[in-house]
Order: sequence, then C-alpha cells, then structure tokens
Amino acid sequence: MPDLLSQLEELAAAARREVAAAADERALEELRVRLLGKKGELSAALRGMGQLPAEERPRVGEVANRVRDQIETLLAEGRARLAKAKLDAELSGPPLDPTPPGRQLLPRGHRHPITLAAEEIAAIFGRLGYEVASGPEIELDWYNFEALRIAADHPARDMQDTFYVDSKTLGGAQPPRSVVLRTHTSPVQIRAMKRRAKPPVRVICPGRVYRSDYDQTHSPMFHQVEGLCVDEGITFADLKGTLAAFARAFFGPGTKTRFRPSYFPFVEPGAEVDVSCSICGGTGRKDGKRCGTCKETGWLEVLGAGMVHPEVLENGGMPKGVTGFAFGFGVERMAMLRYRVDDLRLFFENDLRFLGQF
Repeated sequence: MPDLLSQLEELAAAARREVAAAADERALEELRVRLLGKKGELSAALRGMGQLPAEERPRVGEVANRVRDQIETLLAEGRARLAKAKLDAELSGPPLDPTPPGRQLLPRGHRHPITLAAEEIAAIFGRLGYEVASGPEIELDWYNFEALRIAADHPARDMQDTFYVDSKTLGGAQPPRSVVLRTHTSPVQIRAMKRRAKPPVRVICPGRVYRSDYDQTHSPMFHQVEGLCVDEGITFADLKGTLAAFARAFFGPGTKTRFRPSYFPFVEPGAEVDVSCSICGGTGRKDGKRCGTCKETGWLEVLGAGMVHPEVLENGGMPKGVTGFAFGFGVERMAMLRYRVDDLRLFFENDLRFLGQF
C-alpha cells in the first residue's frame, strides 16, 4: 500500500509540473488523456487495488479521488491561464476593427416626374387657399357625365372614347353603360359640393383618369388636376387672376396668360387658356429660327376653364345666387412643357435613362 500511495502522490506532482509547462490547449488535452483517460496513468495505478487487503482499499480510494480532483482542477486552471494569455495577446496587439466591410449601395430612387409636377401644382394652389379633394376612379355615369351637362349623344360617351365597366361584373346591380372609368376628375367637383353642402367651396381634384386613346401626345391612363371655386360674388376676373398667378408660379415669373373663347358643357362662358412659350420667351423665334414648340405663335395651350354653369351648381347642391369658376388640365401636358419632353409615352416606359434626369 505505501508504494501505491507514493505512486499516486508522484502522479499528482508530475501533473502539476506538466500542466504548468503546457503551451497550448492541444498539449493540455493530450495530458488529460494520458493522466485521466481509460488507459491513462491513474487508471493503471489503481489496477493494483485488487491485490490490497479489504481494510486498506478505502484509504487508497480516498487518495485516488483526491488526486483525480487535483488533476482536473489543474487542467481547468491551465485552460483558464491559456485563455487569459491569448486574450492579453490580442488586446496588446494592433487595434481590431470588428465592423464588416463596406458595401456599395444602389443609388437612391426619387419621385416620378409626373408626381413631382402634381405635388408642385398642389402646393401652389394650397398657397392660394385650395384644399385637395379626391373621389373614386370607377365612377357612375351620373357624376361623370349627366351632372356635368354632358348629354347622352355627346362624343365622349362613345365606346371608342370611354372605358365602360360591364354591369355583369357588378352582379347586374347597374344598368348597362352606367359605370365608367372616369374620363376626367370633374366628378370630384360634384362630390365636393355635395359634401360641403354650402359655399365657400375651394378645391383642386388631382388623380388618374382614363380614355381610349394612345399616341405621341395621349395615353389611355393619364393624370388631371381640376379646380373649383364657388362662393358669393365670384367673377371671371377671379378666374383670370387665379390662373395667371398659377402660371407665373409654375412656369416662371415672366409667364403671360391668354384666354380664348371656347365651349365646354359644364361652364358658361368657357375659355381655352394659353401661356407664353417658355422655350422662346413668347417671341415665336429661338436662336433666329422658328420655335418648334409653339410653332412660332409664342403661345402654348395648357388648360380649359370657365364659369360653372348654374345647372352644375344645382346638381352639386349649391344654393341659388352663388357663382363659381372651374378649370382643368393634364399633369402630363404641364410636365412636358415644364421639363421640355416631346413624347408623353416616355413618362410611362420606365426607362431609367429618361427618369434619371429628374
């Protein structure tokens, strides 16, 4: 027994020296296997316990367990020592940048030129005291045509001019050709008057509209802004002043306006409104040559306007005696003139070479 106890104590002393000398985790693991593994030195030493008397075995077992615990503690301390040494080496070394490498970001997007133009138009009229009103794009015939004095035989009601919604898709709830994709935003004017019920009414109605038309200057879907001002004592002079102020704000302070008599079913009197050409400054000539934008006239047609017809005011629920004016224009037309674009289809082709200019 003394020889076995001495062998265990020597094993513990050797483990203390070798753990202290271990240079890395691999050396510690090899030491653990050699000392404590199933075929390790501790197991080999304990094989002789079977030859000891029964009364001596508890003493030897107690010493063996103590030696095992000491070796495991030494190994744990060795691992902690190596980990601390590794951390100290990293901290004392060159600075470490933990951030990931930079990535090239895609260019930021921006608003579509039609959106830019519509937002600027709304902002200008907002400064003039107008609210933005909206309405459905799928509209009833009464709001889109009848309430605006557009008769049943008007060309705009032809199938080649208007997109009708098949009544079968509505479960037969509406008569044929009584539901349309709105052809203008004028129906919103009727709805705005009905909602307000009494003057003053001062709104602009921007939004998408639909007509069966497609060429260099027309699209089956486009954007309109229509305006309405109703109150007591509103005159044609108010209309001219409003549109002149808008033209100067949108096209530039030197812009002039011109009114030409015209007919629209929902106004009386009605007018086409021109602005002086922003390309040639209204002279009709640019760089000594004929201005191709205004065709040497010095003017560009931009919108239609007029005094709201009394029947339209009545259909909107306005009291008798009030007057008002209305106007409307295509946002694409205004954007084409503002940004000098010669083909409306460019706005809808999603060509980044074109859109990137804005």
